Amino acid sequence: MDNLRIAVILGSNRNGRTGPAVSRWFVDLARSRADLDVDVLDVADLPVGERHGHGHGAPLADFGPRVDAADGYVVVTPEYNHGYPGPLKSAIDSARREWFGKAAGFVSYGGMSGGLRAIEQLRTVFSELHVATIRDTVSLHNAGALFDPDGSPRPEMAGADAAAELLLDELAWWALALREARRHRPYPA
Repeated sequence: MDNLRIAVILGSNRNGRTGPAVSRWFVDLARSRADLDVDVLDVADLPVGERHGHGHGAPLADFGPRVDAADGYVVVTPEYNHGYPGPLKSAIDSARREWFGKAAGFVSYGGMSGGLRAIEQLRTVFSELHVATIRDTVSLHNAGALFDPDGSPRPEMAGADAAAELLLDELAWWALALREARRHRPYPA
């Protein structure tokens, strides 16, 4: 069996962001699995926004093909003002059919809410893109305090490892089931 291709999408591009530490922790766990090949897409590396000549929904070179190549996704997102970051929305909207008939999970981080409100909004976005979203999530409350200044996870993160493993188990199940379904019958949308 071919390994599942999972794209981990880091959704923040703010200066001083916690996202790289969160995504590095999650990607290290995902890459330790023998059944997954992991691709990391960071919206901070994408030319999103009109200042780069890309309006909302404009295709981004390299992003769409990497979304298309993936069997499933994990979106690592902060919560800003009860929602997810605008650059993440621009990146998501830059692809369309590439998302169809696949699965996505979520790792969120933030203050007291741990980014859960961002995940709930993203579920509706991905529903419109014909993506099956995984029920179980990883939510890191007060995430800035969970990592050392160098980005290493503190001992308090040990409990989050189990949640991440469950998310990856469920995502692998859905991604494999949907990949097999797409191989036998193209997605109808």
